[in-house]
Amino acid sequence: MGLFSFIKEAGEKLFGGKEAQAATAVAPTQDELNTKASKAIETYIASQNLGASNVQVAFDGTQGKVTVKGTAPTQAAKEKVTLCCGNVASVTSVENLMEVTNPEPEAQYHDVVRGDTLSAIAKKFYGDANKYPVIFEANKPMLSHPDKIYPGQKLRIPPLTK
Repeated sequence: MGLFSFIKEAGEKLFGGKEAQAATAVAPTQDELNTKASKAIETYIASQNLGASNVQVAFDGTQGKVTVKGTAPTQAAKEKVTLCCGNVASVTSVENLMEVTNPEPEAQYHDVVRGDTLSAIAKKFYGDANKYPVIFEANKPMLSHPDKIYPGQKLRIPPLTK
């Protein structure tokens, strides 16, 4: 698994926003902002209950790059951690250095564009629009409903199991 690219403006708004714009007597340093963003991403990963352990996130705000380390129980969990990190506003790339306890084949990825549906994506990758639940399940818990995808989001497309 190498370096994955993401769209900076798309994704969860975990840090920045009103809090970053609030007037303070002393502006935080870039290192302080990076540390705060790293902790926010770690908290978000933990909230997804993916079973990953010893997760360590480093965020470089000047490059928009996240580097994540730790241990994932499965390849799917490792890939979901990548998506947790990358589908966050201000992140442009993710380097996932996690180890996998039970290795398995890697998934493909799809960048959602305007007009995409899970059915259309399933048709493209699997040749069958009715296989959209496979993609939905592969992206849970980040996806809460099959109709709630947005342009710029990156989705896992796992290999079909027989």
